[in-house]
Amino acid sequence: DFDRVIGQEHVVQTLQNQIKNNTLAHAYLFAGPRGVGKTTTARILAKAANCPRDPDTNMPDFESAIAKEINESRCIDVIEIDAASHTGVDNVRENIIENAQFKPTMCPKKVFIIDEVHMLSTAAFNALLKTIEEPPAHVLFVLATTELHKVPATIISRCQRFIFKRVQVPTIQEHLDSIAKAEGVTVEETILQRIARKSDG
Repeated sequence: DFDRVIGQEHVVQTLQNQIKNNTLAHAYLFAGPRGVGKTTTARILAKAANCPRDPDTNMPDFESAIAKEINESRCIDVIEIDAASHTGVDNVRENIIENAQFKPTMCPKKVFIIDEVHMLSTAAFNALLKTIEEPPAHVLFVLATTELHKVPATIISRCQRFIFKRVQVPTIQEHLDSIAKAEGVTVEETILQRIARKSDG
């Protein structure tokens, strides 16, 4: 859930507010360096858009059956595409544009997570643009990229953009420490510090 995303409080807080107030956008663009939580946050957002809500808080139930299906990559309404290996326009038409026209099978929203979106060809971006401009009401797009400058401005302007930043060394160290404790392992503080520094955020 969102509590497990570390060092991206600015992103998490905004998304949680949107979920609570039912003001989710139809397309998001997550940009930032590798390994800082873009794809993970995209999956959590897919769960948040589809899980049943707590009647008191209006927040998603991340323990629900749908959440478990999404966690295990078994939910057919959450489609994850690696643009690095599906760069062509035919792939975009087949996997996204045609698929987006059909209503979700079991979830309220059909979510397309497109990883490394900057790898798409120009023709593929042009084909995708029309669907992002006028998406069916049941569709949510989450695009993730490590190279924002390679994404066409026409796509960027249609998405709500979030910039993920490198995680601070003390935050990584604290997180590693909590994992070690949860696993019942003792690790010296200096070692945790070195790993955190080596990780480069």
